[in-house]
Amino acid sequence: MNPLGLFLVIATAAFPAVQLFALPDIGNTTALFSQYLGMAALVLMAWAQVWATRLPGLETVFGGLDRIYVLHKWAGISALLAMVLHNSIDADMPGLGGGLLNGFAEGLGEVSLYGLLLLSALSIATFIPYRFWKWTHKAMGALFAAGALHFFLIAKPFAMTDPAGLFTGAFCVAGLLAYAWTLLPDRFRPARRYRICELEETGGATAVTMEPVGKGLKPSPGQFGIVRFTGSRKTEPHPFTFSEIGSDGTLRVTVKPLGDFTDRIGESLQVGQDVRIQGPFGRFRQPSRKRQVWIAGGIGITPFLTWAQALPADAPAVDLFYCVRSPGQAPHLAEITALAAKKPNLSLHLVLSSEGQRLSAGRIAERVGDDLKTARVSFCGPLSLRQALQKDLRSYGVSARRFHFEEFEFRTGVGLGRFIGGLVRRFSTMSNRSAQRGFTFLRSEAKRIAQLGADQHQLDVNQTR
Repeated sequence: MNPLGLFLVIATAAFPAVQLFALPDIGNTTALFSQYLGMAALVLMAWAQVWATRLPGLETVFGGLDRIYVLHKWAGISALLAMVLHNSIDADMPGLGGGLLNGFAEGLGEVSLYGLLLLSALSIATFIPYRFWKWTHKAMGALFAAGALHFFLIAKPFAMTDPAGLFTGAFCVAGLLAYAWTLLPDRFRPARRYRICELEETGGATAVTMEPVGKGLKPSPGQFGIVRFTGSRKTEPHPFTFSEIGSDGTLRVTVKPLGDFTDRIGESLQVGQDVRIQGPFGRFRQPSRKRQVWIAGGIGITPFLTWAQALPADAPAVDLFYCVRSPGQAPHLAEITALAAKKPNLSLHLVLSSEGQRLSAGRIAERVGDDLKTARVSFCGPLSLRQALQKDLRSYGVSARRFHFEEFEFRTGVGLGRFIGGLVRRFSTMSNRSAQRGFTFLRSEAKRIAQLGADQHQLDVNQTR
């Protein structure tokens, strides 16, 4: 994620506080804080709508589209929390006008809040089918529109023509225009037309080669496109990394059945079928003139295929670790093996889980040697493998700045399962400790009472003597 873009979001969300607390003769700072929370929520939701457009230039400011989606998710969550606090803290100020419009505006605010709470719960539930999730997620824009109208109509300690009103109002307008853009039919959005010219099964995946109809895209190795297979049952646009970028303008994506959309997708496609591709997107690019380590997990081999195809003969050595269950379930294994045989600076290491093999930081260090301390590590694959390797490679001198990866799944939850699991484990640990302390206390008390009884008995014996 680009730090400049993150700073821009934080600064624009914080700026209304500077404007509000600079207002003269405002005594109720609690209500003013509540009003700021509502304005900050609108700014964050406006950013979320702008990011959803995928317009050119956004990646330059905020980083790759995969990072923008992560930023989009957390901006939405932050906006929702700000809205809940805004609703909980009284924002009314003495002397502000009311009337019918004010009452209507308050109603719009309630609709926006509770509607977003409901849709947010559906949005983070990753088990909900993509088709349903997509439409509930789009409906959030309508609730943002209700929140923006609430801001325009509600009684405020400033006028809409004042700097505070103009600033937040401009964000609301930008967000509404962005939302209108996302509602346009797909045929009205910038995209390039392609036609499927070849279908091939490879390692349990389907390789789809497409030729341009007219002017095609010019992606860099490692980039991806938003692909829509028109005229089939699988018409929803989805991101796919290009696994081959042909010199004749053809593009190839490799699709593995991993969800409700990709399941049995090979059966719904045919040669000659039209395709629309938006892009290219992504900042997962091959570093130049650096010792490199590539780690691919399953279908995560796709960006490294284009990297390997474009690898110069005089580039520093590259070690590619390809983690799969078995050779038969390794997409494009023959192709990457042929590339490694052709390029002396590319070494392929196949890691087969069916034979009990597991990739570890130690195994990588054993193969790469001392070069690992200065190499750049690039990863594409499952989240669990990435987290384990990223953590363990630190002990071998691989810092976070030299471990690069692409977010493999754009649609993710917020980690509630891990959070709740952590709470349960924490509570269990605390309960065990409490029980142990309680048992120790009872045992010590029993000993103390028994000793007191023995002492009293001895005293009674002495008195009878």
